[in-house]
Amino acid sequence: MEPTRDTPLRRFSAFWWGLGVISLFGVLLIILWLKSGDSELDPLEQAAAIKRYDVRATVDSSQAANLDWKVVEEESTIQTPPDAVFEMLGNQLVGSKPTKVDNPAQVIPNSPTALALADAPATSDFSAIDDKTPAEGTAPDPAVMETGKALYATCAACHGANGEGGPPVPPNNEPLAPPIAGSDWVEGPVSNLIRIQLRGLQGPITVSGKQYNPVAPMAPLAHQTDDQIAAVLTYIRNSFGNSAPPVLPEQVEALRSEVGKPMLTEADLIPVSN
Repeated sequence: MEPTRDTPLRRFSAFWWGLGVISLFGVLLIILWLKSGDSELDPLEQAAAIKRYDVRATVDSSQAANLDWKVVEEESTIQTPPDAVFEMLGNQLVGSKPTKVDNPAQVIPNSPTALALADAPATSDFSAIDDKTPAEGTAPDPAVMETGKALYATCAACHGANGEGGPPVPPNNEPLAPPIAGSDWVEGPVSNLIRIQLRGLQGPITVSGKQYNPVAPMAPLAHQTDDQIAAVLTYIRNSFGNSAPPVLPEQVEALRSEVGKPMLTEADLIPVSN
C-alpha cells in the first residue's frame, strides 16, 4: 500500500500559502486604489472641464434671466414666464371656435373630410390654366432650362438620363417608368403635367401609341416650389426631341389646390392624341 501524501503538515502549509497569496493580492489592490486616488487630472482635461462649467453657468444664468418678468415701466411687462404664456394660450384655445380647412394638404389622411374629397367629382376644366401657356414657338429662358436640367436629375432615376424611360424590371420586364422623349403627354396640355407633379400618377398609361404599365406609381412632388416645377417641366418639354412652349410658375400656383387629392390615372388627364 502506497503511503499517502495528504498529511497534516502539508495541509497546514497549503492553508498558510493560500492565505498569504490572497493577502498579497489584496494589498496590491489597495495600493493601486490609493495611487489612482492621488493622481491628478490631465491639464487639458482640467481646462476643458473648467470651460464646460463656465458655459453651463452662463447658459443657466441666461435662461433664468429670459424666463423672469421684465418690467420696462410701472405696471408694464414685456416678457412673462412660460407658465403664464401656456395659461394664456390655453385660454385662447378653449375659447376659440374651429374653422373650416380649405387647403387639402392640411386634411388628415383617411378622415371623413379626406374621404369626402376623394369621392368628390373631379374638376376636368383646366382650360383657363392651359390658356396661359405661351404661344407656340416661344423659346424657353436659358436660365430656367439650366434650373430644370439640374432638377431633372431626380426624374432621371426612373425616366432615364435621356428621357428614354426606365429599365425593365423582372419578372414581367415592365419599365420602371415610361419614356418622356417624344411623348405626346409632355407636349400636350400643361395642366396634365402640373397635376401629375402635384398629385402623382398610377396605373397603365399609353404614351405615343404604346401602353406602359410601370411597376410603381410616380410619387407626388408637391414639395417643390412653383418655380421649380415650372422649370423642370419646361426643361422636359424642350429636351429629348420634345418642343413645346414653356410652363409658367403662375400656372403651377393656380393648380396648388390639387395637392392632397388622390393619385391621378390616365382617365383623369385631358386626352392627347396617341
